Amino acid sequence: MPKIDIAAAPSRSGTGYPQPFDRECQGRQRWMLGDAVGLSQFGVNLLRLPPGQWSSQRHWHTAEDEFVQVLEGEVVLVTDAGEEVLRAGDCAGFPAGVADGHHLQNRSDREAVLLEVGSRRPEYDACAYPDIDLAAPAGLDGYVHKDGTPY
Repeated sequence: MPKIDIAAAPSRSGTGYPQPFDRECQGRQRWMLGDAVGLSQFGVNLLRLPPGQWSSQRHWHTAEDEFVQVLEGEVVLVTDAGEEVLRAGDCAGFPAGVADGHHLQNRSDREAVLLEVGSRRPEYDACAYPDIDLAAPAGLDGYVHKDGTPY
């Protein structure tokens, strides 16, 4: 495969979270590097996270593993166990099926850059959001309330 031209890779800004859960994630930008070279078994993203923004709402996956490495800057990893600062070079991983909600917050005054790697199993994977009235059922492209009603 040729070298990935990051500037030309598919990207998306902001979030698909419904209001009011979208605010903290509106400034994030992801480049889908795995998509750029046709990877189908796992995803690889470059994430740029401006000051004050979050990688996601705190969540966990039923059928997808996740791995993240901080390339530049620093973020705060928030899990059920508490908070931990991650700096350039630090990594964290989240096995599928472990009900430990997690996300990254950029509380610094400069942009953070991260590499994200994860399984691609959308037909089997559900995503739970322990802190808010939000769920992402397996096989559904979108969000529902915890009682199953759509947004």
